[in-house]
Amino acid sequence: QVQLVESGGGLVQAGGSLRLSCAPSGRTFSTYAMGWFRQAPGKEREFVAAINWSDGYTYYANFVKGRFTISRENAKNTVYLQMNSLKAEDTANYYCAAAKSVSTMTSLDVDSWGQGTQVTVSS
Repeated sequence: QVQLVESGGGLVQAGGSLRLSCAPSGRTFSTYAMGWFRQAPGKEREFVAAINWSDGYTYYANFVKGRFTISRENAKNTVYLQMNSLKAEDTANYYCAAAKSVSTMTSLDVDSWGQGTQVTVSS
């Protein structure tokens, strides 16, 4: 189990970009699949993207393909979500997550959650 801390959220106009960061905070760190979920007001939490730490395999929700890119920086144990061409519908609280694999993450079997970072896209 790890603790995760997100950053990089903010207010941006439609068509703009943001980059979210997530890093573990705790006494230990192991290889995980890491990724992002989001939850808008009145909506259920939904999967956004994930990356397998060991080999860099990525998987995306269909609604972000071609716009968002998930990546990792091994030296910092940090995962990023580069969000381009943002839309008003992307407005949500974005949560970093860690799981045993991409498949378990997409099945909502998440081991650790970050506290969330707010992304607001104005139209």
